[in-house]
Amino acid sequence: MEKILIVDDSRVQAAQLRSILVDEYDITIASTAEDGLHLANVGNFSLILLDVVMPGMDGFTLLKLLQEEIIVQSVPVILITSLTDEESEQRGLMLGAVDYITKPFRPGIVKARVDTHIKLYKYRKQVEYQSRTDQLTGIANRWQHDRYSLIKWKEAVRLQVPFSVCMFDIDHFKAFNDTFGHPAGDRVIATVAKIISSHLQRTTDFVARYGGEEFVAFLVGDSPEKAFAHLKKIRQAVEDRHIPHAPSVSEWVTISIGGVTMIPQAEGSYQAALKTADAMLYNAKEEGRNRVVWSDGKAGQMHETTVH
Repeated sequence: MEKILIVDDSRVQAAQLRSILVDEYDITIASTAEDGLHLANVGNFSLILLDVVMPGMDGFTLLKLLQEEIIVQSVPVILITSLTDEESEQRGLMLGAVDYITKPFRPGIVKARVDTHIKLYKYRKQVEYQSRTDQLTGIANRWQHDRYSLIKWKEAVRLQVPFSVCMFDIDHFKAFNDTFGHPAGDRVIATVAKIISSHLQRTTDFVARYGGEEFVAFLVGDSPEKAFAHLKKIRQAVEDRHIPHAPSVSEWVTISIGGVTMIPQAEGSYQAALKTADAMLYNAKEEGRNRVVWSDGKAGQMHETTVH
């Protein structure tokens, strides 16, 4: 059931709207703009019905704030108002509202407009999901990584928390494709993606297919030692799956991993951290593959030794 947030200081009006929509939607009511802003950020709503005239912070001001919040800026907002002048309507639409519902409420009109914008929102979310998801693996794609990494990097700079960037590569993947064919190679890529993502399940973890048989991930809050230990478990999990490799290079499919953990600084950049992780991945391959090499963001490195 789709969730709708009603922000209205009038309990009577909010109750009227709820009675019109409650049979088909999960309704939450906020009686102040401040409560509405908080609930919008934590509630995962598909639509917001927002009263324009409220004491203190009015609906126009709240609408502007909602459009500035990354989490909710794509959620459609319908303004509820008794104001019928063209200037007010134009102001609301320019601030980002998708529609107006005027008082007194006409249940059929309310329901029709809500239904329409819920359907449009669901369709848009589906299109957005497809545009940011790798179709082979179901994890994030390169485009989503490029966008989301910058957001999380800026957060880590602001909060001054450890930020780990990891790069993964399937070892001797060309030899696997040459031996078993590209459809089998695609299945291996999807399997490795599933193993990695199953080990990165915190809300702050992120993994994406970076291209071909390469993946990139970042973790927030872990020390270099903890991140190194966690990534060793992922490497081992891939090896333990015992996917047969080309006999000429290896018994099982394995991955090499390089990474770095640092406290991001304003003068630094995510791309620089990614470059360091890529250098650590190169070292892992030079040292024999099927291992993790990690940097602490300074001069220190941790090297895993594996037996083939």
